[in-house]
Amino acid sequence: MSQLPLPASIDDTLQLMDQAGYVADRSLATVLHLALKMKRPLFLEGEAGVGKTEIAKVLSTTLGRDLIRLQCYEGLDVASAVYEWNYPAQMVEIRVAEAAGDTDHSELSKSIFDERFLIKRPVLQALEPSLSGAPVFLIDELDRADEAFEAFLLEVLADNQVSIPELGTIKAEEPPIVIITTNRTREIHDALKRRCLYHWVDYPDAERELEIVRRKVPGAAERLALEVVAFVQKLRADEDLFKQPGVAETLDWATALSELNEIALDPDMASDTLGVLLKYQDDIERVRGSKVRQMIDDIRKDVPQQPSMPAV
Repeated sequence: MSQLPLPASIDDTLQLMDQAGYVADRSLATVLHLALKMKRPLFLEGEAGVGKTEIAKVLSTTLGRDLIRLQCYEGLDVASAVYEWNYPAQMVEIRVAEAAGDTDHSELSKSIFDERFLIKRPVLQALEPSLSGAPVFLIDELDRADEAFEAFLLEVLADNQVSIPELGTIKAEEPPIVIITTNRTREIHDALKRRCLYHWVDYPDAERELEIVRRKVPGAAERLALEVVAFVQKLRADEDLFKQPGVAETLDWATALSELNEIALDPDMASDTLGVLLKYQDDIERVRGSKVRQMIDDIRKDVPQQPSMPAV
């Protein structure tokens, strides 16, 4: 993977995202350009399924950088995220040294705490030099991790380094491109946010969401794409749902209906496939049946009809 130059302007950043099929608005392109220019971590907050994680993947592809992903979860610790020692290999080294009569404990200690026994996890991997340039380091869903791990990250984000007691401080020659995502299930501490540039990734408007569907589900009929997007937009605006559908769910629904050879929204088929779009039974029950039919009727008043579209 060959390293490509960073975009020189906001317009170049927009074009870069567009080349990878990511339909970004100018505000996102602006903060992304600044994060790359200033070599600062980018903190992306927003609902699940709006495309936060995809931004890191797009950067990796378009800039020719390695993507290193740290998926956060409750109980994530240093051993899983940063490093741990290969204890079985260290024990073998000790046994071999003892068998050879090497009883110098000081030298043996230096030998077993050598980098060859170090198992490098994502954080440490992100700080290593690479022929393709500094990697894109994705810290995904940080809100799932504990506050203690969040505090640990402060050194990494502020100084691009980690401290290993047996080896000392390991510092990156070139700061990685850090993308942090959170679904806001809990608040992240201000100390971490201050080290980052911030951007809220919102649901796209109808025009941008339609363009996303056209690009990501090219096999979907134009009429189907229009009505799927209009339906989802109306759901988000009018219905008090426990969990609103994200762009990812819009794409899944358009794909599913396309696979079923639908060329427009059919009330019965839409009701039967709501589990692709909505992930909570209460939300599905709120919408299915007569509500779906009414919503389809409403959106067709605003979406121009095509002569070839069959009547429902």
